[in-house]
Amino acid sequence: MKQPRQSIRRLTAMAVCLALSLILSYLESLIPPLFALPGVKPGLCNVVILFLLYRLGFRDALCVSLCRVVIANLLFGSLPAAAFGAAGALLSLCGMALLKRLPCFSPCGVSIAGGVLHNLGQIAVAVAMTKTPGLVSYLPLLLVSGICAGVLVGLLAALLLQKVPASLTAEFTDTQQS
Repeated sequence: MKQPRQSIRRLTAMAVCLALSLILSYLESLIPPLFALPGVKPGLCNVVILFLLYRLGFRDALCVSLCRVVIANLLFGSLPAAAFGAAGALLSLCGMALLKRLPCFSPCGVSIAGGVLHNLGQIAVAVAMTKTPGLVSYLPLLLVSGICAGVLVGLLAALLLQKVPASLTAEFTDTQQS
């Protein structure tokens, strides 16, 4: 059983990560669409999510990711954008959590898969919401952007994982986390 002090520290760490991911989301919302194509963004807030996945586990990364999607879309997005973001975030995080368990995937490889899965989730929601199967033709461009964003996010997250001592987050980890 966790000590109350550990729980407070863990909650504080998650709140800081949520705030950081919201700041990154906001900064990203200021960037004009790359190549004048909607939905193509670097996904910098996912550096925080990937860091959480590796350091605190799936449950905490999921909590921060979903809170970020909701809050970011309430502040500077829209309800449809929240649906796209949630679908992409859930599919991406679940895929990354599975691949993280395999020794052949580095944080960068896990992130690339996450970027691709995020875009697949968004396209699936877009097709379902609009009942326009032709949107799938947009997928090759989104997959390329997902790979590029995944490389950027993965490299930044790997650097963060390397530079932030594991001892800072070790007391928060739970043996039941994955």
